[in-house]
Amino acid sequence: MFSPAPPPLLAPPGPEPSARRLAWPGVLALVLVLVLIVGLGVQSWLLFGVSSDLDRANDQLDDMSQNQEYSGERLDALEDRASALEDFAGDVFDPEGVANAVLPSVLMVVAGDFTGTAFAIGPETEGGGTNLFTNYHVVQAVFESGGREVTLERTNQVYPAEIVDVAPEADVAWLRTDSSFRGLGTSEEVSSGEQIVVVGAPQGLTDTVTTGVVSTPERMLGDGSGPWIQFDAAVNPGNSGGPVIDSEQAVIGIASAKDPESEAIGYAVPINVACTLFEICA
Repeated sequence: MFSPAPPPLLAPPGPEPSARRLAWPGVLALVLVLVLIVGLGVQSWLLFGVSSDLDRANDQLDDMSQNQEYSGERLDALEDRASALEDFAGDVFDPEGVANAVLPSVLMVVAGDFTGTAFAIGPETEGGGTNLFTNYHVVQAVFESGGREVTLERTNQVYPAEIVDVAPEADVAWLRTDSSFRGLGTSEEVSSGEQIVVVGAPQGLTDTVTTGVVSTPERMLGDGSGPWIQFDAAVNPGNSGGPVIDSEQAVIGIASAKDPESEAIGYAVPINVACTLFEICA
C-alpha cells in the first residue's frame, strides 16, 4: 500500500524574537520624538515668555522716555514761566527801592543865602573826593560875586565843596568835595510815560522823594530854551539841582524849574547835556 510521502522537514519551530526585538527601538524612538516635541514646546513657550517680557520692557522704556520728555518739557515750561515772572518783577516800578539806592548820593547845597540840591556823579576824583552836579542858578550869586566855596549838608553833617566850573546857558554847575560819596550812573534813554523819582531838599527838607512820569522828553519853551525833560512829579524851591531818576536807578535829568502858573509841570536839564559839557560822568 502506497503511503504518502512525509512532509518536508522544516526547522523546528522556535520563538519569534526578531519581531519583538524590533518593537523596543521603535518605542524608544517614539519616546525620543515625544521628548523632543515636548522640549521644543517648552523652549517655544519660554522664548515666547522672554519675548513678551522684552516687549513689556521696551514698552516701559518708551513710556519712561516719553515721561522724561514730558517732564523735561514741563521743566522747560516752568523755567520759562519763572523767567517771565522775573522779567515782570524787574519791570515793576519800585520807587522805594530807587529812593533807598540813590538817597546817600544826594545832598543839600548851601550857597550864601540860597539853598538847592546836588548829587554825586561818576567815579571818585584822583584824591578820593567826589564830583557833583547842581543848577547854575543855585550857586549863581556866590559865583558872580567871585566866590567858589559852598557847603553840602546831609543828615546833620556839613561838607565843604567848591564850584569847579559853570555853564549858565544850560543852567548846570560842577561842584567838587574831598568827601567820598557814591557817584550815580546816568542814562540818555528817556521816553514819554516813563516813571521817575525826583529827590531833593525843597524848602530845606532834605531827602524828599516825589514820583511821577515823564510828560515829554524834549520840550522846547516859548523863550527858545530847551530841550527840557518835562515831568509831572511835584517839585518846589530847593529841588533845583536834584536828580531825576528812572526805574533803573540812573539819572536822566537835573531838576531845574517848575511852571509857576501850573500844577505838575516841571522841567529838567537832560543829563547828557551836563555830561557833554563836563566830562565827569563816565
